[in-house]
Amino acid sequence: MSPPFAIRDLGEVALRCRDLDVMLAFYRDMIGLPVLRPPVDGIAFFKICQGHAGHKTVLALFEGAPHGTSSLHHLALNIAYGEQEAALAWFDEHGLAPRVQCFPWIGWRGVFVSDPEGNTVELVAYDPNRSPG
Repeated sequence: MSPPFAIRDLGEVALRCRDLDVMLAFYRDMIGLPVLRPPVDGIAFFKICQGHAGHKTVLALFEGAPHGTSSLHHLALNIAYGEQEAALAWFDEHGLAPRVQCFPWIGWRGVFVSDPEGNTVELVAYDPNRSPG
C-alpha cells in the first residue's frame, strides 16, 4: 500500500542553535542566504530557493540547545496542498497522531508526525487560500 500523496521537494531544514545571533550572522553573511524573516520568538528563516508550488525552500534556525546529540529540529517535505487531507487520514489510519499548524505570515500549512526515533516530520504545502501577511 502506498501513501495517497507524493513528496515534491524539500521544504525546510530546521536546526536548533545555542546562539541565534551568531548563527544568523553566519548563514546571512558567510553563506549568503537571504533572510526571509528575522528572528521572532527565537526563530529565524532564510530562503534557500523558490521551491515547489509557491512554497519556498528554507533554512530555519530555532534558538535552544539541541536535544541529545542532534541539532535537527524537524524535517519538512513539500506535498501538494490538495493532498494534505489524505495525508492526515493516512497517518490517522496508521496510528501516527498527526497535528496541523498554519503559518499565516508566509501562507504555509504543515501536517506533523513523529518518526519511530521521535524526530518530527512535516508535510508542508503553500495554502493558496491564505495570503502571506
